Amino acid sequence: MPQGADPDLSPIVFIHGASGNLRDQEAAFRAPLQGRAELLFVDRPGHGYSERGGAENDFPDGQADAIARLMEKRGIGQAIIVAHSFGGAIAASFALNHPDKVIGTVFLSAATHPWPGGIDWHYRLTAMPVIGWLFSHTLVMPAGMIMLDPATRSVFRPNQRRERYLEEGAPALVLRPQTFRNNAKDVANLLSYVRRIAPRYTEIKSPAVIITGDSDPIVLADIHSTGLKRDLEHSELVWVKGLGHKPDYVVTDLVIAAIEKLSGKDRDLQAIARADEQRIAVENAAAAQSRP
Repeated sequence: MPQGADPDLSPIVFIHGASGNLRDQEAAFRAPLQGRAELLFVDRPGHGYSERGGAENDFPDGQADAIARLMEKRGIGQAIIVAHSFGGAIAASFALNHPDKVIGTVFLSAATHPWPGGIDWHYRLTAMPVIGWLFSHTLVMPAGMIMLDPATRSVFRPNQRRERYLEEGAPALVLRPQTFRNNAKDVANLLSYVRRIAPRYTEIKSPAVIITGDSDPIVLADIHSTGLKRDLEHSELVWVKGLGHKPDYVVTDLVIAAIEKLSGKDRDLQAIARADEQRIAVENAAAAQSRP
């Protein structure tokens, strides 16, 4: 999206998480930010309608390189990078490998560090050469369409999912066989990748804001977000009580304030987070009462 006649923010690049596509971030941020800056929403390699490319795109650094080339093609020299969930590993690699292109990074419920345990069985199965192909081409679409509504609601919990999220965010795109396999490869490769790359995060010198919830059912904030705060010298960690895995939708105002702060504006992110917590507490209580 091109900037308006009187932009007040630096260019912004949005990187979606696992099982997503550019519409996930576009639905959250396009309306409140349109005209204020040049906005680049990216289908990561092999997701949405992007081709997968080479084997290097099975890993976060390969996808970071692809986004860097896209920025060059679009004439964006530097940008604020906003990354959700799995996109956090890509954004960290981007800041490591393309520091000249980064004004600052906003990490949203980011997955960036080694965690105990492993991944769900269907990621491992789908990433396998033959069985994974059969699984993704036969069972995934019918089962996935049945599970899509409850699965996306669970990603948002304990917060309410936006009612039109299935249409606006288009999560069903991940159920297409090749996209599903690409997503599985991403997730299957992540743990070994962050074990190797996380010790280098201390090399990142660009500023960062880390926004995370204390009720995230997907990414362990005590490992990833606190790890980022520990490793990134110029970072601010913003905890939000009652927030789950989707700060992009639930505390959009806080994320925009973080973008504004990285653009040089004076913003008290902790105060904004406390105000958001009061609203979230009311909304979560209402949501809990309405669930069967």
